[in-house]
Amino acid sequence: MAPTSAIFGSSPDAARHVLDDIENQFRLTKDDLIRITTQFLKDFEVGLGEYNHPMAMIPTFVTGVPNGTETGTFLALDLGGTNLRVCEVELLGNHQFELRQKKYKVSEALKTGEATTLFDYLADSVDAFLTEFSSAVPSSPTTDQANPFASPSLNDLPPETAVPLGLTFSFPVEQTALNRGKVLTWTKGFSAKNAIGNDVVQLLQDAFDRKHLHVRCVALVNDTVGALLSRAYTSGGCVLGDIFGTGTNGAFVERVENIRKLGDSPARKQGGHMVVNTEWGAFNNTRTVLPTTPYDNKVDRESINPRLQAFEKFISGMYLGEITRNILLSLVDAAPKPILFNGRSSKPLNTHYGLDTAIMSEVEDAWETGRVSVVPEKVPDWQSAHFTDVDALSPDDTARLERVRGIITQRLELDPADVSLRDAAIVRWASSLVANRAARLSGCAVAAVLVQTERAKLGGGFTTDEKRISIGVDGSLIQHYPNFNARLRDSLRELVGDEVEAKVDIGLAKDGSGVGAALCALQATKQGH
Repeated sequence: MAPTSAIFGSSPDAARHVLDDIENQFRLTKDDLIRITTQFLKDFEVGLGEYNHPMAMIPTFVTGVPNGTETGTFLALDLGGTNLRVCEVELLGNHQFELRQKKYKVSEALKTGEATTLFDYLADSVDAFLTEFSSAVPSSPTTDQANPFASPSLNDLPPETAVPLGLTFSFPVEQTALNRGKVLTWTKGFSAKNAIGNDVVQLLQDAFDRKHLHVRCVALVNDTVGALLSRAYTSGGCVLGDIFGTGTNGAFVERVENIRKLGDSPARKQGGHMVVNTEWGAFNNTRTVLPTTPYDNKVDRESINPRLQAFEKFISGMYLGEITRNILLSLVDAAPKPILFNGRSSKPLNTHYGLDTAIMSEVEDAWETGRVSVVPEKVPDWQSAHFTDVDALSPDDTARLERVRGIITQRLELDPADVSLRDAAIVRWASSLVANRAARLSGCAVAAVLVQTERAKLGGGFTTDEKRISIGVDGSLIQHYPNFNARLRDSLRELVGDEVEAKVDIGLAKDGSGVGAALCALQATKQGH
């Protein structure tokens, strides 16, 4: 950790030395990025060849992605917490869709009772949804070219025809086919009896059959795979779907021949492509290449899953605020003279996860408000401790720091007398430092997929013939955190070169767990399920 002892904490110059030392720990050079991405590719290779590795590289058995011309109506069921959600997605065939959805409460009794009772409730919810919305479903439009995979509107289906449904099941499963997966364990407060070891799709289908519902569960879906499919439909194709939010993960389209752990299975013999769920949040759990600092070690040590999900703890929204809180507390506790807040703290600062990543976002947004970038998508080096020298700032930046100061006093419940403009500058600097590292590491994950799929060469110098490389993203960081996307692109540019980066089209994947699940049901019908 940066030295904050009596030797270093007693003068402005010494304080600047402390900040410079912290800054150096969070900096990532181009060589650092290349080394991390190289390890990503090695872990991809290991996970594709064998089961039971942290980078799991799970075969999803989704062997194609939509192109936006498909039409039809599909159902999705999303179970992952306090509520379950039933969705009806009508594909319009012009890269657009219409969504109807309704949430249903899952009681504690259902979470902890018999599995059959829980799944009967899921079936009842689908039945209630279909009853409520059946008259509102219009006929699906058709595309100019007949689509052999298109499904008719729910209203147009003969009574004996089963409606295809995709299930997003946000609990650990061992998936063995597009429509098969055994429940490994319950999480999130669920403990329904007699579900572990059973096929979740079969449990749901049995419930539909008990209720005499003409619904067939044709696909078991991961929300990251759903993000890829959702983006593919709206943009006409997609090679990677990724989540940069509270957590992180990625799924991409891989050649089946490269998924060596499938052995001589029919899926591998068939060849072609398959979507792989990387589970990259667990990348480099050994932390041999990730740029670990004492602030990261503290986050990991105090987490509910020490030494697991290492990559996620460096880049996801759940942890960035906690890393920043650890930095700020080290400066509050500097001795003999504190560097921050006159040595005062507060309940949020003293509370585990008391500094939410949303506060970092507010701080950075206040600093960016009204600023015009000289070069589009280029972010100034706000991580430099130089910007904590408030006397050297322009009047406009001083006004921005006043806004930052207001956010800090309110959100961290500090006495305004203990928060100077320089304190505001330090909090802004620390937030930028942590978020910038997260975005640059996220760029490593994206670059690894581009290299793995032969669309780029690490270090640049090669580009695919494709005019556009479509990537679907979801999550609060990529959507809302100031400059996260631009910082990720800076990293990508360093890793694969300007020409490839310019072809990368990063777009929002809408509702991977809902729309994506319905689209996975579409893919299942294409694949004959």
